[in-house]
Amino acid sequence: MDERSGEVAMDDLSTVHAGDETRSIDELDTGRQLNKEEDITCEEKCGVESDLSPVQGRTEQTDRLAVKRTVDRRFLCTECDYRAATNANLIKHKRTHTGEKPYKCDQCDYAATCKGSLDRHMANHTGNKPYICGHCGYRTTERCRLTQHMRKHTGEKPYKCDQCDLSYAHKVSLDRHLLTHSGEKPFLCGQCEYRTTNRFYLSDHMRIHSSEKRYKCDQCDYSAAQKGTLDRHMHRHTGEKPYICGECGFRTPDKSSLTRHMRRHSGVKPYKCDQCDYSAAQKFALYRHMAKHTGEKPFICGKCEYKTNVLSSLTIHMKKHTGVYNFMCGECGYRTAYRRSLTVHMRTHTGVKPYKCGQCDYSAAKKANLDRHMATHTREKPFMCGECGYRTARKSDLSRHMIKHTGEKTYKCDQCDFSATKKKYLDDHLAKHTS
Repeated sequence: MDERSGEVAMDDLSTVHAGDETRSIDELDTGRQLNKEEDITCEEKCGVESDLSPVQGRTEQTDRLAVKRTVDRRFLCTECDYRAATNANLIKHKRTHTGEKPYKCDQCDYAATCKGSLDRHMANHTGNKPYICGHCGYRTTERCRLTQHMRKHTGEKPYKCDQCDLSYAHKVSLDRHLLTHSGEKPFLCGQCEYRTTNRFYLSDHMRIHSSEKRYKCDQCDYSAAQKGTLDRHMHRHTGEKPYICGECGFRTPDKSSLTRHMRRHSGVKPYKCDQCDYSAAQKFALYRHMAKHTGEKPFICGKCEYKTNVLSSLTIHMKKHTGVYNFMCGECGYRTAYRRSLTVHMRTHTGVKPYKCGQCDYSAAKKANLDRHMATHTREKPFMCGECGYRTARKSDLSRHMIKHTGEKTYKCDQCDFSATKKKYLDDHLAKHTS
Protein backbone atom coordinates (compact mmCIF):
# COMPACT_ATOMS: atom_id res chain seq x y z
CA MET A 1 0.00 0.00 0.00
CA ASP A 2 2.88 2.37 0.88
CA GLU A 3 4.67 1.63 -2.36
CA ARG A 4 1.54 2.36 -4.39
CA SER A 5 1.00 5.62 -2.50
CA GLY A 6 4.56 6.58 -3.29
CA GLU A 7 3.97 5.93 -6.98
CA VAL A 8 0.84 8.10 -7.05
CA ALA A 9 2.62 10.94 -5.30
CA MET A 10 5.49 10.71 -7.78
CA ASP A 11 3.03 10.91 -10.67
CA ASP A 12 1.45 13.99 -9.15
CA LEU A 13 4.78 15.67 -8.69
CA SER A 14 5.90 15.16 -12.25
CA THR A 15 2.80 16.14 -14.19
CA VAL A 16 4.24 19.38 -15.63
CA HIS A 17 7.40 19.46 -17.74
CA ALA A 18 8.80 22.04 -20.12
CA GLY A 19 8.27 19.70 -23.08
CA ASP A 20 4.74 18.55 -22.21
CA GLU A 21 2.71 19.54 -25.28
CA THR A 22 -0.62 19.20 -23.50
CA ARG A 23 0.02 21.89 -20.92
CA SER A 24 -0.70 25.56 -21.51
CA ILE A 25 1.95 28.23 -21.99
CA ASP A 26 0.54 30.16 -19.04
CA GLU A 27 0.79 27.14 -16.76
CA LEU A 28 4.34 26.44 -17.84
CA ASP A 29 5.33 30.06 -17.15
CA THR A 30 3.79 30.18 -13.69
CA GLY A 31 4.46 26.61 -12.61
CA ARG A 32 7.83 25.73 -14.14
CA GLN A 33 9.93 26.94 -11.23
CA LEU A 34 7.67 25.21 -8.71
CA ASN A 35 7.90 21.89 -10.55
CA LYS A 36 11.68 22.10 -10.86
CA GLU A 37 11.93 22.47 -7.11
CA GLU A 38 9.56 19.54 -6.60
CA ASP A 39 11.56 17.35 -9.03
CA ILE A 40 14.71 17.98 -7.00
CA THR A 41 13.15 16.91 -3.69
CA CYS A 42 10.71 14.23 -4.87
CA GLU A 43 12.83 11.32 -3.52
CA GLU A 44 12.59 12.72 -0.01
CA LYS A 45 8.87 13.58 -0.26
CA CYS A 46 7.74 10.25 -1.71
CA GLY A 47 9.99 7.96 0.26
CA VAL A 48 11.52 6.40 -2.86
CA GLU A 49 14.80 4.55 -2.26
CA SER A 50 17.88 6.00 -3.95
CA ASP A 51 21.46 4.78 -4.38
CA LEU A 52 22.63 8.36 -3.86
CA SER A 53 22.80 10.42 -0.70
CA PRO A 54 20.20 13.23 -0.56
CA VAL A 55 22.91 15.81 -1.30
CA GLN A 56 24.30 13.81 -4.23
CA GLY A 57 20.79 13.22 -5.52
CA ARG A 58 20.04 16.92 -5.47
CA THR A 59 23.35 17.73 -7.16
CA GLU A 60 22.87 15.28 -10.03
CA GLN A 61 19.24 16.30 -10.56
CA THR A 62 20.24 19.97 -10.48
CA ASP A 63 22.90 19.22 -13.10
CA ARG A 64 20.29 17.56 -15.28
CA LEU A 65 18.04 20.62 -14.93
CA ALA A 66 20.96 22.83 -15.91
CA VAL A 67 21.38 20.75 -19.07
CA LYS A 68 17.66 21.23 -19.82
CA ARG A 69 18.07 24.99 -19.53
CA THR A 70 20.87 24.98 -22.11
CA VAL A 71 18.96 22.93 -24.70
CA ASP A 72 19.28 24.48 -28.15
CA ARG A 73 16.18 26.59 -28.78
CA ARG A 74 16.43 26.50 -32.57
CA PHE A 75 12.78 27.32 -33.40
CA LEU A 76 12.56 31.11 -33.74
CA CYS A 77 9.36 33.20 -33.86
CA THR A 78 9.32 35.55 -36.85
CA GLU A 79 7.09 38.06 -35.00
CA CYS A 80 9.17 38.55 -31.84
CA ASP A 81 12.37 37.29 -30.19
CA TYR A 82 10.80 34.15 -28.68
CA ARG A 83 12.73 30.90 -29.23
CA ALA A 84 11.47 27.37 -28.58
CA ALA A 85 13.12 23.99 -28.17
CA THR A 86 10.33 22.23 -30.10
CA ASN A 87 8.25 23.13 -33.11
CA ALA A 88 5.09 22.26 -31.15
CA ASN A 89 5.88 24.93 -28.55
CA LEU A 90 6.59 27.44 -31.32
CA ILE A 91 3.20 26.69 -32.92
CA LYS A 92 1.48 27.32 -29.59
CA HIS A 93 3.42 30.56 -29.09
CA LYS A 94 2.47 31.86 -32.55
CA ARG A 95 -1.18 31.77 -31.52
CA THR A 96 -0.46 34.70 -29.20
CA HIS A 97 0.14 36.75 -32.37
CA THR A 98 -2.55 35.29 -34.64
CA GLY A 99 -5.29 35.00 -32.01
CA GLU A 100 -6.05 31.44 -33.20
CA LYS A 101 -7.91 29.35 -30.62
CA PRO A 102 -8.33 25.81 -32.03
CA TYR A 103 -9.52 24.13 -28.82
CA LYS A 104 -13.31 24.60 -28.57
CA CYS A 105 -15.58 23.82 -25.63
CA ASP A 106 -18.51 21.62 -26.73
CA GLN A 107 -20.78 23.05 -24.01
CA CYS A 108 -20.35 26.81 -24.56
CA ASP A 109 -18.57 29.28 -26.84
CA TYR A 110 -15.24 29.22 -24.98
CA ALA A 111 -12.13 28.58 -27.09
CA ALA A 112 -8.47 28.33 -26.10
CA THR A 113 -5.03 28.42 -27.66
CA CYS A 114 -3.87 25.37 -25.67
CA LYS A 115 -5.51 22.09 -24.69
CA GLY A 116 -4.47 22.60 -21.06
CA SER A 117 -6.49 25.82 -20.89
CA LEU A 118 -9.53 24.02 -22.30
CA ASP A 119 -9.12 21.22 -19.77
CA ARG A 120 -9.11 23.76 -16.95
CA HIS A 121 -12.16 25.50 -18.40
CA MET A 122 -14.13 22.25 -18.53
CA ALA A 123 -14.02 22.16 -14.73
CA ASN A 124 -16.45 25.10 -14.83
CA HIS A 125 -19.01 22.74 -16.32
CA THR A 126 -18.19 19.64 -14.24
CA GLY A 127 -17.62 21.55 -10.99
CA ASN A 128 -14.79 19.18 -10.08
CA LYS A 129 -12.24 21.18 -8.04
CA PRO A 130 -10.46 18.75 -5.72
CA TYR A 131 -7.78 21.11 -4.35
CA ILE A 132 -9.09 23.19 -1.42
CA CYS A 133 -7.47 25.98 0.61
CA GLY A 134 -7.79 25.35 4.34
CA HIS A 135 -7.70 29.08 5.12
CA CYS A 136 -10.48 30.52 2.97
CA GLY A 137 -12.17 27.63 1.13
CA TYR A 138 -10.76 28.53 -2.30
CA ARG A 139 -11.05 25.55 -4.66
CA THR A 140 -9.21 24.76 -7.87
CA THR A 141 -8.72 22.00 -10.40
CA GLU A 142 -4.91 22.07 -10.15
CA ARG A 143 -2.45 21.62 -7.35
CA CYS A 144 -0.02 24.20 -8.75
CA ARG A 145 -2.83 26.80 -8.66
CA LEU A 146 -3.45 26.00 -4.99
CA THR A 147 0.26 26.35 -4.26
CA GLN A 148 0.25 29.79 -5.90
CA HIS A 149 -2.94 30.77 -4.04
CA MET A 150 -1.43 29.85 -0.66
CA ARG A 151 1.15 32.61 -1.13
CA LYS A 152 -1.67 35.11 -0.58
CA HIS A 153 -1.94 33.78 2.97
CA THR A 154 1.76 33.20 3.66
CA GLY A 155 3.04 36.35 1.95
CA GLU A 156 5.82 34.29 0.35
CA LYS A 157 7.47 35.91 -2.68
CA PRO A 158 10.10 33.44 -3.88
CA TYR A 159 10.89 35.10 -7.22
CA LYS A 160 13.54 37.80 -6.67
CA CYS A 161 14.64 40.43 -9.16
CA ASP A 162 18.43 40.41 -9.51
CA GLN A 163 18.47 44.07 -10.59
CA CYS A 164 16.48 45.66 -7.76
CA ASP A 165 14.95 44.77 -4.38
CA LEU A 166 11.53 43.69 -5.62
CA SER A 167 10.27 40.13 -5.28
CA TYR A 168 7.13 38.40 -6.51
CA ALA A 169 4.81 35.55 -5.65
CA HIS A 170 4.64 34.33 -9.26
CA LYS A 171 7.31 33.83 -11.88
CA VAL A 172 5.17 35.39 -14.60
CA SER A 173 5.02 38.59 -12.52
CA LEU A 174 8.81 38.61 -12.23
CA ASP A 175 9.16 38.06 -15.97
CA ARG A 176 6.94 41.07 -16.67
CA HIS A 177 8.86 43.16 -14.15
CA LEU A 178 12.22 42.30 -15.74
CA LEU A 179 10.98 43.80 -18.99
CA THR A 180 10.79 47.18 -17.24
CA HIS A 181 14.58 46.98 -16.78
CA SER A 182 15.28 45.89 -20.35
CA GLY A 183 12.67 48.15 -21.95
CA GLU A 184 11.64 45.24 -24.17
CA LYS A 185 8.00 45.06 -25.34
CA PRO A 186 7.78 41.75 -27.22
CA PHE A 187 4.01 41.65 -27.82
CA LEU A 188 3.12 43.63 -30.95
CA CYS A 189 -0.30 44.43 -32.40
CA GLY A 190 -0.45 43.43 -36.05
CA GLN A 191 -2.95 46.15 -36.92
CA CYS A 192 -1.34 49.21 -35.34
CA GLU A 193 1.96 50.16 -33.68
CA TYR A 194 0.91 49.27 -30.14
CA ARG A 195 3.48 47.22 -28.21
CA THR A 196 3.35 45.86 -24.66
CA THR A 197 5.26 43.77 -22.13
CA ASN A 198 2.14 41.77 -21.29
CA ARG A 199 0.33 39.26 -23.52
CA PHE A 200 -2.94 39.85 -21.66
CA TYR A 201 -2.76 43.60 -22.33
CA LEU A 202 -2.34 42.77 -26.02
CA SER A 203 -5.43 40.56 -25.93
CA ASP A 204 -7.40 43.39 -24.34
CA HIS A 205 -6.04 45.86 -26.88
CA MET A 206 -7.09 43.67 -29.81
CA ARG A 207 -10.75 44.18 -28.86
CA ILE A 208 -10.43 47.71 -30.22
CA HIS A 209 -9.85 46.30 -33.70
CA SER A 210 -12.43 43.52 -33.44
CA SER A 211 -15.97 44.89 -33.84
CA GLU A 212 -17.68 41.51 -34.28
CA LYS A 213 -20.71 41.11 -32.01
CA ARG A 214 -22.42 37.96 -33.22
CA TYR A 215 -24.85 37.52 -30.32
CA LYS A 216 -28.00 39.50 -31.20
CA CYS A 217 -30.91 40.35 -28.95
CA ASP A 218 -34.22 39.33 -30.59
CA GLN A 219 -36.12 42.10 -28.78
CA CYS A 220 -33.97 45.16 -29.54
CA ASP A 221 -30.90 46.21 -31.53
CA TYR A 222 -28.43 45.18 -28.81
CA SER A 223 -25.59 42.82 -29.77
CA ALA A 224 -22.67 41.40 -27.81
CA ALA A 225 -19.33 39.75 -28.40
CA GLN A 226 -19.99 37.12 -25.72
CA LYS A 227 -23.06 34.99 -25.03
CA GLY A 228 -22.87 35.61 -21.28
CA THR A 229 -23.11 39.36 -21.90
CA LEU A 230 -26.22 38.86 -24.03
CA ASP A 231 -27.77 36.63 -21.33
CA ARG A 232 -27.31 39.40 -18.77
CA HIS A 233 -28.83 41.93 -21.17
CA MET A 234 -31.93 39.77 -21.67
CA HIS A 235 -32.83 40.24 -17.99
CA ARG A 236 -33.56 43.89 -18.81
CA HIS A 237 -36.46 42.72 -20.95
CA THR A 238 -37.76 40.06 -18.54
CA GLY A 239 -37.14 42.11 -15.37
CA GLU A 240 -36.21 38.90 -13.57
CA LYS A 241 -33.85 39.35 -10.58
CA PRO A 242 -33.79 36.04 -8.70
CA TYR A 243 -30.67 36.70 -6.57
CA ILE A 244 -31.38 38.67 -3.37
CA CYS A 245 -29.04 40.05 -0.69
CA GLY A 246 -30.17 39.01 2.80
CA GLU A 247 -28.52 42.06 4.35
CA CYS A 248 -30.07 44.95 2.42
CA GLY A 249 -32.55 43.52 -0.09
CA PHE A 250 -30.42 44.23 -3.17
CA ARG A 251 -31.64 42.16 -6.14
CA THR A 252 -29.78 41.16 -9.30
CA PRO A 253 -30.24 38.83 -12.26
CA ASP A 254 -26.69 37.43 -11.88
CA LYS A 255 -25.27 35.22 -9.17
CA SER A 256 -21.81 36.71 -9.78
CA SER A 257 -23.20 40.23 -9.21
CA LEU A 258 -24.64 39.12 -5.88
CA THR A 259 -21.30 37.60 -4.90
CA ARG A 260 -19.54 40.89 -5.67
CA HIS A 261 -22.24 42.86 -3.83
CA MET A 262 -21.90 40.74 -0.67
CA ARG A 263 -18.27 41.86 -0.37
CA ARG A 264 -19.57 45.33 0.51
CA HIS A 265 -21.05 43.82 3.67
CA SER A 266 -18.27 41.34 4.47
CA GLY A 267 -15.34 43.59 3.55
CA VAL A 268 -13.65 40.63 1.82
CA LYS A 269 -11.09 41.72 -0.79
CA PRO A 270 -9.80 38.52 -2.43
CA TYR A 271 -7.83 40.16 -5.25
CA LYS A 272 -4.32 40.98 -3.97
CA CYS A 273 -1.58 43.00 -5.65
CA ASP A 274 1.71 41.08 -5.60
CA GLN A 275 3.74 44.29 -5.71
CA CYS A 276 2.22 46.22 -2.78
CA ASP A 277 -0.38 45.84 -0.02
CA TYR A 278 -3.36 46.82 -2.18
CA SER A 279 -6.32 44.46 -2.32
CA ALA A 280 -9.68 44.75 -4.08
CA ALA A 281 -13.15 43.28 -3.88
CA GLN A 282 -13.37 43.00 -7.68
CA LYS A 283 -10.88 41.78 -10.27
CA PHE A 284 -11.31 44.75 -12.61
CA ALA A 285 -10.33 47.09 -9.74
CA LEU A 286 -7.09 45.14 -9.32
CA TYR A 287 -6.41 45.42 -13.07
CA ARG A 288 -6.84 49.20 -12.87
CA HIS A 289 -4.53 49.33 -9.87
CA MET A 290 -1.82 47.25 -11.58
CA ALA A 291 -1.54 49.92 -14.27
CA LYS A 292 0.01 52.17 -11.61
CA HIS A 293 2.92 49.74 -11.44
CA THR A 294 3.21 48.89 -15.14
CA GLY A 295 2.08 52.17 -16.70
CA GLU A 296 0.28 50.16 -19.38
CA LYS A 297 -2.74 51.82 -21.05
CA PRO A 298 -3.64 49.57 -24.00
CA PHE A 299 -6.97 51.20 -24.87
CA ILE A 300 -6.45 54.25 -27.06
CA CYS A 301 -9.00 56.74 -28.38
CA GLY A 302 -8.77 57.14 -32.15
CA LYS A 303 -10.04 60.73 -32.04
CA CYS A 304 -7.86 62.25 -29.34
CA GLU A 305 -4.85 61.33 -27.19
CA TYR A 306 -6.86 59.72 -24.39
CA LYS A 307 -5.52 56.36 -23.13
CA THR A 308 -6.77 54.01 -20.45
CA ASN A 309 -6.17 50.54 -19.06
CA VAL A 310 -9.91 49.75 -18.85
CA LEU A 311 -11.98 49.03 -21.97
CA SER A 312 -15.20 50.27 -20.36
CA SER A 313 -13.51 53.59 -19.59
CA LEU A 314 -12.68 54.01 -23.28
CA THR A 315 -16.28 53.18 -24.21
CA ILE A 316 -17.50 55.86 -21.81
CA HIS A 317 -14.92 58.36 -23.09
CA MET A 318 -15.99 57.87 -26.72
CA LYS A 319 -19.42 59.33 -25.89
CA LYS A 320 -17.71 62.70 -25.50
CA HIS A 321 -17.02 62.68 -29.23
CA THR A 322 -20.56 61.67 -30.27
CA GLY A 323 -22.22 64.62 -28.51
CA VAL A 324 -25.21 62.43 -27.55
CA TYR A 325 -26.57 63.19 -24.07
CA ASN A 326 -29.37 60.70 -23.36
CA PHE A 327 -29.63 61.17 -19.59
CA MET A 328 -31.35 64.30 -18.24
CA CYS A 329 -32.02 65.55 -14.70
CA GLY A 330 -35.72 66.26 -14.10
CA GLU A 331 -34.89 68.89 -11.47
CA CYS A 332 -32.60 71.27 -13.35
CA GLY A 333 -32.27 70.05 -16.93
CA TYR A 334 -28.65 68.85 -16.56
CA ARG A 335 -27.82 66.40 -19.36
CA THR A 336 -25.07 63.80 -19.62
CA ALA A 337 -24.00 60.90 -21.79
CA TYR A 338 -23.56 58.64 -18.76
CA ARG A 339 -26.15 57.08 -16.46
CA ARG A 340 -23.58 56.98 -13.66
CA SER A 341 -22.93 60.72 -13.97
CA LEU A 342 -26.64 61.44 -13.67
CA THR A 343 -26.84 59.26 -10.54
CA VAL A 344 -23.99 61.23 -8.95
CA HIS A 345 -25.50 64.56 -10.09
CA MET A 346 -28.86 63.76 -8.46
CA ARG A 347 -27.11 63.71 -5.08
CA THR A 348 -26.71 67.48 -5.38
CA HIS A 349 -30.53 67.66 -5.16
CA THR A 350 -31.16 64.86 -2.65
CA GLY A 351 -28.17 65.57 -0.40
CA VAL A 352 -27.31 61.86 -0.23
CA LYS A 353 -23.67 61.24 0.74
CA PRO A 354 -23.11 57.47 0.72
CA TYR A 355 -19.32 57.51 1.16
CA LYS A 356 -18.46 57.69 4.88
CA CYS A 357 -15.07 58.25 6.50
CA GLY A 358 -14.24 55.59 9.08
CA GLN A 359 -12.11 57.98 11.16
CA CYS A 360 -14.37 61.05 11.47
CA ASP A 361 -17.86 62.28 10.61
CA TYR A 362 -17.01 63.29 7.05
CA SER A 363 -19.17 61.90 4.25
CA ALA A 364 -19.16 62.55 0.52
CA ALA A 365 -21.39 62.24 -2.52
CA LYS A 366 -18.46 60.94 -4.60
CA LYS A 367 -15.91 58.26 -3.79
CA ALA A 368 -13.13 60.41 -5.26
CA ASN A 369 -13.92 63.11 -2.69
CA LEU A 370 -13.69 60.57 0.13
CA ASP A 371 -10.36 59.30 -1.23
CA ARG A 372 -8.98 62.84 -1.20
CA HIS A 373 -10.31 63.39 2.32
CA MET A 374 -8.60 60.21 3.60
CA ALA A 375 -5.24 61.72 2.65
CA THR A 376 -5.81 64.32 5.41
CA HIS A 377 -5.71 61.48 7.94
CA THR A 378 -2.79 59.53 6.48
CA ARG A 379 -0.75 62.60 5.40
CA GLU A 380 0.50 60.50 2.51
CA LYS A 381 1.65 62.30 -0.63
CA PRO A 382 2.88 59.50 -2.90
CA PHE A 383 2.89 61.50 -6.16
CA MET A 384 6.07 63.53 -6.64
CA CYS A 385 7.24 65.81 -9.45
CA GLY A 386 10.67 64.81 -10.78
CA GLU A 387 11.40 68.37 -11.88
CA CYS A 388 10.94 70.35 -8.68
CA GLY A 389 10.08 67.91 -5.88
CA TYR A 390 6.43 68.97 -5.55
CA ARG A 391 4.40 66.25 -3.77
CA THR A 392 0.67 65.63 -3.65
CA ALA A 393 -1.85 63.08 -2.46
CA ARG A 394 -3.59 62.99 -5.85
CA LYS A 395 -2.35 61.83 -9.23
CA SER A 396 -4.64 64.33 -10.99
CA ASP A 397 -3.00 67.20 -9.07
CA LEU A 398 0.43 66.02 -10.20
CA SER A 399 -0.77 65.82 -13.82
CA ARG A 400 -2.02 69.41 -13.64
CA HIS A 401 1.20 70.51 -11.95
CA MET A 402 3.38 68.97 -14.67
CA ILE A 403 1.79 71.28 -17.25
CA LYS A 404 3.71 74.12 -15.60
CA HIS A 405 6.94 72.43 -16.68
CA THR A 406 5.86 71.06 -20.07
CA GLY A 407 3.59 73.90 -21.20
CA GLU A 408 1.42 71.25 -22.85
CA LYS A 409 -2.10 72.31 -23.82
CA THR A 410 -4.04 69.07 -23.95
CA TYR A 411 -7.54 70.55 -24.15
CA LYS A 412 -8.23 71.42 -27.80
CA CYS A 413 -11.22 73.10 -29.38
CA ASP A 414 -12.76 71.05 -32.19
CA GLN A 415 -14.09 74.17 -33.92
CA CYS A 416 -10.94 76.30 -34.11
CA ASP A 417 -7.22 76.22 -33.25
CA PHE A 418 -7.67 77.20 -29.60
CA SER A 419 -6.06 74.96 -26.95
CA ALA A 420 -5.77 75.25 -23.18
CA THR A 421 -3.90 73.82 -20.22
CA LYS A 422 -7.11 73.34 -18.21
CA LYS A 423 -10.52 71.97 -19.13
CA LYS A 424 -12.20 74.96 -17.46
CA TYR A 425 -10.52 77.33 -19.92
CA LEU A 426 -11.70 75.18 -22.85
CA ASP A 427 -15.27 75.12 -21.49
CA ASP A 428 -15.24 78.92 -21.21
CA HIS A 429 -13.96 79.16 -24.78
CA LEU A 430 -16.57 76.74 -26.18
CA ALA A 431 -19.31 78.92 -24.71
CA LYS A 432 -18.22 81.64 -27.16
CA HIS A 433 -19.01 79.32 -30.08
CA THR A 434 -22.42 78.29 -28.75
CA SER A 435 -23.44 81.88 -27.97
